[in-house]
Amino acid sequence: MNADTKRALCEIDDLRVGFRGHDGSLTEAVRGLSLTVNKGERLGIVGESGSGKSLTGRALLGLLPAAAQCTAKTLRFDGQDLLAMPPRKRRRLCGQQMGMILQDPKYSLNPVMTVAQQMREAFALHDPKLGRKAMREKIVAALAAVHIRNPERVADAYPHELSGGMGQRVMIAMMVSSGPRLLVADEPTSALDVLVSVQVLGILDEMIAKHDTGLILISHDLPLVMSFCDRVVVMYAGRVVETCAARDLAQAQHPYTRGLLAANPPLIDPPDELPVLARDPAWLTQSTGAPA
Repeated sequence: MNADTKRALCEIDDLRVGFRGHDGSLTEAVRGLSLTVNKGERLGIVGESGSGKSLTGRALLGLLPAAAQCTAKTLRFDGQDLLAMPPRKRRRLCGQQMGMILQDPKYSLNPVMTVAQQMREAFALHDPKLGRKAMREKIVAALAAVHIRNPERVADAYPHELSGGMGQRVMIAMMVSSGPRLLVADEPTSALDVLVSVQVLGILDEMIAKHDTGLILISHDLPLVMSFCDRVVVMYAGRVVETCAARDLAQAQHPYTRGLLAANPPLIDPPDELPVLARDPAWLTQSTGAPA
């Protein structure tokens, strides 16, 4: 890793996440991944579906399914060894200093609970002594902080009564209200139209600047990552194949990254045909180049 470890907020070295098949064989979905995230840095992780992006974020927060087998040489947050940490302490750490925004509020919010009930449940873990009135004020303030116009009404609404953009703002409010130092955003704009996506990213930008939060942005949207992040990690089949500054992603050299970029043709003078990515078996084992 070439990042300054004195500034490193999150350190991952040789992370492996695997699942046992019916025959007992182990299939690794994340294979030897290493990366760091610095304080206040925005790190984008891009790659195809199934490349291991979301599993990496979930492994960091301890949210992997029970069937997953997770190992790493280093899995550290702010100098604390997450692998050696007791489960109860790690859950408390994830609730207060680390958070994750999931990609679709329709599936992330409980459909039979109001927004206030769900936020109250989350906030009570951080401050169980908070009274009813103070809790209500905190919920409304958190919703107002993400620019929801009528936070009182939204607090009493059910998820099905909210638009996709509104639901995503609720998710952001729940995650950033405690001022997390590290935030994992898993496709936070995938279910939103362009205008609402810009608004949601603006809110994230504001929250990150306010709390000096480190961000891991998981996305398929390469132009978004280039414009919003500082560095980019490109994953293929559970491995990092390339790492570069976000501003240099358009000049990336790995053929897989070039293939991803070619799959996003320009609106002006687009090609007649989209190129087909020719996969090289060597990508599964070759050196990843620049470290993360």
